[in-house]
Amino acid sequence: MQKHMYNCQLQCFLAGVFLLIVPFQVVSAADFPVFERKAATVETIRQLQEGGYVLYMRHGPTDTSRPDLVPGVDLNDCSTQRPLSDEGLKISMQVGEAIRRAGIPVGEIQSSPMCRTKETAMAAFGTEFITNEYLMYTSNLTSREKVPRIANTKRLLSAPVPEGTNLVLVAHAPNLMDVMGYFPTPEGIVVVFRPLGGQGFEYVASIEPQQWQELLKNL
Repeated sequence: MQKHMYNCQLQCFLAGVFLLIVPFQVVSAADFPVFERKAATVETIRQLQEGGYVLYMRHGPTDTSRPDLVPGVDLNDCSTQRPLSDEGLKISMQVGEAIRRAGIPVGEIQSSPMCRTKETAMAAFGTEFITNEYLMYTSNLTSREKVPRIANTKRLLSAPVPEGTNLVLVAHAPNLMDVMGYFPTPEGIVVVFRPLGGQGFEYVASIEPQQWQELLKNL
């Protein structure tokens, strides 16, 4: 176990089993209905204060002049990955502070293994988090490799979260596109979901980084 992060061994094993027993199939964006984005309101924040939700946070803004060195991305070498920019680090810290100021309780935090997501998680929450390989950036993966990652994300969005706390997932926009046909922008956005257990999950709203200040002012 490394400081500030844990390996997600059981989840990775289960996702690997899923790949072996479930027929290989990846849906495209055309298979989803037209997505209607919803802006968060003060009522959204009040719901989050009660807990029981999943906050899917896209990593902070990145330096697009330094793309991932596909196929040579090394998860142990941040120089092979598109990095979080200085502005991205700042925005990640601001979003985390806004969540705290809003009185939104945060329980478990899981992050993609990419450096930009782990740095976002640390900047925003400053605490230990789980590194979940099955939240990996799907744009760098083959269609077959995506299957267990998509299944894992659906499971995390659907599994009940105890009242009084919220689950945070720090990951990537293409992953949600693969799951539900929604590419969340801009970087640093928080997408709110209500888990429905065996019935899946419900999209609640999206909170862009610059929207937090207005929401906090109206609480």
